Amino acid sequence: MSQADLILSGGPIFCGLAEGFAEALAVKDGRVLAVGTAEEIAALGGPTTAHVDLAGRAAMPGLNDAHMHLLPFGLGLSEINLRPETGARSIDEVLRRVAEAAKGKAPGEWVLGRGYDHNELAEKRHPTAEELDRAAPNNPVSIKRTCGHVSVVNTLAMREAGIGHNTPVPDGGMIERRDNKLTGLLAERAQRLVIDVQPKPDVATLIEAIERAGEHMLSQGFTSVMDAAVGMYAGMDEIAAYEEAASTGRLPVRTWVCVYGNPDGIAEPAYAGGYRFGRENGLLRYGAMKVFGDGSAGGLTAAMSQPYASGDPDNYGIFCFSDDEMHGRLKQYHEQGYQLAIHAIGDAAIEQVLSGIEAADSEENPIAGRRHRIEHCGFLTPGQRTRMVAAGIEPVPQPVFVYEFGDLYVDCVGEERAFASYPMRTWLAEGQHPAASSDAPVSTTDPFKNLFTMVTRRTNKGTVINADEAITLEQAIHAYTYCGAYTQFAENEVSRLVPGQLADICVASQDIFAADPAVLEHDVRCDLTVRGGEIVFDRLGQFAQAAQ
Repeated sequence: MSQADLILSGGPIFCGLAEGFAEALAVKDGRVLAVGTAEEIAALGGPTTAHVDLAGRAAMPGLNDAHMHLLPFGLGLSEINLRPETGARSIDEVLRRVAEAAKGKAPGEWVLGRGYDHNELAEKRHPTAEELDRAAPNNPVSIKRTCGHVSVVNTLAMREAGIGHNTPVPDGGMIERRDNKLTGLLAERAQRLVIDVQPKPDVATLIEAIERAGEHMLSQGFTSVMDAAVGMYAGMDEIAAYEEAASTGRLPVRTWVCVYGNPDGIAEPAYAGGYRFGRENGLLRYGAMKVFGDGSAGGLTAAMSQPYASGDPDNYGIFCFSDDEMHGRLKQYHEQGYQLAIHAIGDAAIEQVLSGIEAADSEENPIAGRRHRIEHCGFLTPGQRTRMVAAGIEPVPQPVFVYEFGDLYVDCVGEERAFASYPMRTWLAEGQHPAASSDAPVSTTDPFKNLFTMVTRRTNKGTVINADEAITLEQAIHAYTYCGAYTQFAENEVSRLVPGQLADICVASQDIFAADPAVLEHDVRCDLTVRGGEIVFDRLGQFAQAAQ
C-alpha cells in the first residue's frame, strides 16, 4: 500500500455511524487511505509522512452545516450584533448600540443590525420606529429579529422605502400599525420594501464576506456548508462572487449553492445562465432552488393549523404564497431539474409544500430519487412524516432552535406542540436523513451546542423539551455529517472517514465520547480542521508544527 501523506493517531477516531471507531487514520492525496489500529496505520508511514498526535482528543468527519446563509453571515459580521448572548437584553441596550453605530456613519447612510430577540429583552417587546428615530435621527435604520423574518425600521428607512400610512400590505407580508400609527415592524415579504432600497454590496465586498464567513466555519470544524438563499440580497452578483471566490481559491469551505427562487429572486437568470443542479467549480456545487413558505415560530409568523397560544388568538401565522402560486413554482423548479429546498416551519406551511411536491410528481418527472427537502420542518404531524418517507422528501432541521428558542416555543404554541418539534430520534427511526444545521446567522454556528441539544434536548435555560427525542452523540454527529451530505448527493465523497472518501476531519478539544454530554454546551471547541488532507485550521498551532 502507498505511503501516507498524513497520519492521525492517539485518540478515538469516529469514522461513521455504521463504521464505529478506529485508533488511527492515514491520508494520501487528499483522501482517506486507511483506518485501523495504531500498529496497522503506523506501518503506512514513511520518511515524508506527517504525523498528528491527537493526545486523547476525538476526531470525526468534517462537519456539514446543511442549512445556513454563508454569504449573509459574512456580511452580518460587519453589522451591529444584537444577539442576546452579547448582552443585548433590553431595548435601551439595543438603542445604545444603534446610536453608537450611527456616530460612525454619515447622515443618510444606512445603519443595519441583526439578532435581537424581543422575547429575551427585559421589556418583552420589539423596539419601535420612534425609539430608533431618537437613537439615529439622521440615518435610516433597519434591525432584524434573530429569525430574520421580522424587522424593525425607523421613519427615515420607511421614507426611503416609500412606506406610508396608505401603503398596501404586500401579499405574504405584514406592516404593523397600532393606534393608526406605523410602528416600524415589518414581517415576511413586507421586509422586501426596505431591502430593495438598501445599498447593494459590490462583488469585491461579497467575496470578502464569503471568505470571512468560510474561515469562521473552518474554525468551528465545518468543511461543508449550504448557502440557503443565494441571490436574496444582491441578485446575480452573489453568483458572480461565489464563482470568482471558487476560481481564485478564496472559498474556504465546500459550498452547496441553493438559488433564491422567490419572485424577487434570481430563478430565471440563474437557470438561463446554466447555474443548475450538478454544476461544479472547485469547492462550489449547485443543487437546489429555495422558496419561502412561511415565517418563524418565534416571530409568530410560521403558518400553523392551530392558532398561537400567545399574542393574538386569531393569529395562525403567514403564508408567503397562495396554494396555487406555491404549487406552480414547485412544479416549475422540479421540472427544471432543481432539487427543491423549501422553507416551511409550521404544519400548515409544511402541508402546502408537501402537497405541492406530491402534485409535481409525474411519469416524465418523478419525485422519487430527487431528495427534495423541506427546510426547518419544525412542527409537522405524524401523517406528514409518513408521506415524506414515502416520497423520499428529507427534513433539514435546526436542533439548535430547541436550545435557543425552546422555552419560547412552549410560550408561543404550548407544551404539546413544542415537545413534538424537531423530532430527531423519530426521523432517524423512520429512515429519514435529518440534516442538522444552524440556519446561521439565525442561530449560533457553534456545532457543539447543536450536538448538546440533540443528545439532551435541553434549552439554554435548562428546560428539557421532550427527552424522548434525544439521540446518542454518534447519531448526532451522523446527522451533522452523513445526513447533510445525503441531502446534497455527496454522501459518497464526504461524511465518513473510510478509504476513498475525501479526508475532511474535525478534531475536538477533548474526547467528547468519553465526557459527560454537559461539556458540549460550553467547554468544547474545534482544535483542528482538515479539508481534503490539508490542515486548514489549527487553533493552538501545535498540530501544524507536529505535521512538519
